Amino acid sequence: MTKETKKWWEYSSEGYQKECKIPVEIHYGPGSPNEKHLKLLGNLKNKNVLEIGCGGAQCGIAMAKQGAKVTGIDISEEQLKFAANLAEKNNVKIKFYQRDIKDLKPIKSSSQDIVFSAYALLYIDNIGKCFKEVYRVLKKNGIFVFSLDHPFFNRINPKTLKVNRSYFKNDKWVETFSDSSKKFVMYTRTISEIFNYLVEAGFIVEKIIEPDSRKKYKEDVWYGMWNLYTLKFLKMVPPTIIFKVWKK
Repeated sequence: MTKETKKWWEYSSEGYQKECKIPVEIHYGPGSPNEKHLKLLGNLKNKNVLEIGCGGAQCGIAMAKQGAKVTGIDISEEQLKFAANLAEKNNVKIKFYQRDIKDLKPIKSSSQDIVFSAYALLYIDNIGKCFKEVYRVLKKNGIFVFSLDHPFFNRINPKTLKVNRSYFKNDKWVETFSDSSKKFVMYTRTISEIFNYLVEAGFIVEKIIEPDSRKKYKEDVWYGMWNLYTLKFLKMVPPTIIFKVWKK
């Protein structure tokens, strides 16, 4: 993650959490059902779980409530403050670290049963390095489940519903708003690029899920937000893609 990403989330964390009101549950993102329906993680009781890019830790807290031993990592101090307060309110203990998720140094090698991430990997400038670190900290046969924005979704203009940039143009994407000193930065990649980075890191890819966003899921708190996740748009392209992989 970059300094720009950290700056953005220190600035926008409070407003984002207030606006979205994300419930304490294991979610995967816009246009997607949650873990209760997808059942990708299995029984979490007594499992060591690492959530990378945990944000407000709503997912990690839900896992802890199911008996998991959870660690959360995020680059933003403000997000982690929110997460710590939310964990306390929910009477669960989670160990938090503030750092770039490309470097999981505080986490011992082969120590985690599960690594999880929901919508954080789009902020990673070097996703291959991140995948190698995840592979390092997982136990043998441990699983890595993550979601991120669907590579097709951000190539289409949400107003015109027409393709506005090449699918093959994979680079740093910067968006500025009213305060030009705060920049929203993400990195676009093709599906094959993500897949190949996983294979290079040593993972076996079990499944790739493209949730049917033509349906409206009651757990989707992002539905209709920011004039982006509109019904018309969601009927055309899924906003979320989910990978489940494991360490051989």
